[in-house]
Formats: sequence, C-alpha cells, structure tokens
Amino acid sequence: MDLSLKTESFSQDRRDWLGSQHGTDAPVSVTLDVSKFTQGTHYPDGYIKSGIPLGKVTASGKYGPYDDAASDGRQTCVGFLFTAQDVVSPRGAVSASAVGSMLLHCFIREAKLPVTIDAAGKTDLGARVIFV
Repeated sequence: MDLSLKTESFSQDRRDWLGSQHGTDAPVSVTLDVSKFTQGTHYPDGYIKSGIPLGKVTASGKYGPYDDAASDGRQTCVGFLFTAQDVVSPRGAVSASAVGSMLLHCFIREAKLPVTIDAAGKTDLGARVIFV
C-alpha cells in the first residue's frame, strides 16, 4: 500500500480562440490518434490544447492535427478540437488514442489559435467556420 503524499495540478482550458458560443452546443465525438501529434507543439504540458485544427486519417478513421502537406487524409481540415485532452499519464506514459470533441461550425479568433491554420485549411472549412 502506498501512503505517500501525491500532488496533482489542474489548469483551466483556454478557449479564448472561440469568437462566440455559436456551435458549442453541438460538438461531435472524435477519437484522436495521439501518434500524429507532436509533443512539443501540440501537448507540451501533457494535454492536447483545444483549438487545434483537425483532419481525419483515412485509413483509421481517427483524427490528427490538420497538415496540408500530409497524404493520409489530414490534409483536409474538418474542424477544431473543442476541449483539451489529457494524453500523458502522471507516470509519463503517452496514450495511443484519446476521445475528444470537435466543433464543425463556429466563429474563430484566428490570432488566438494555439497553432496557425493556412489558407488551404480555411478553404476546406468553407462557410461552416467564420474567422474573426
């Protein structure tokens, strides 16, 4: 039995990238392929940040970070991660996948996104996402 004192810290999910509450009432559930994310960019603090643009990996049906240079399906931006997702355990193990929620239509404050999105990604999203 381990009776040692353990501490755990929590942080508030930053959602200042949202331009309004429009669309937040209807996120869809997605499974994230954590191997497609880069630790230093997407989850330096142990969790994948909300606001990451997502693309769907054709072979697995899971989602990864949008990347216009990819050839596995992620080259098409389909939405944004709505809530941050823990992917590193307290012991340092990285999850293979995580379940999250994705916004399909919304208003986005582009300057506040945790990563940039290019013109091709914006075009993929069409009129479903409005950048302010």
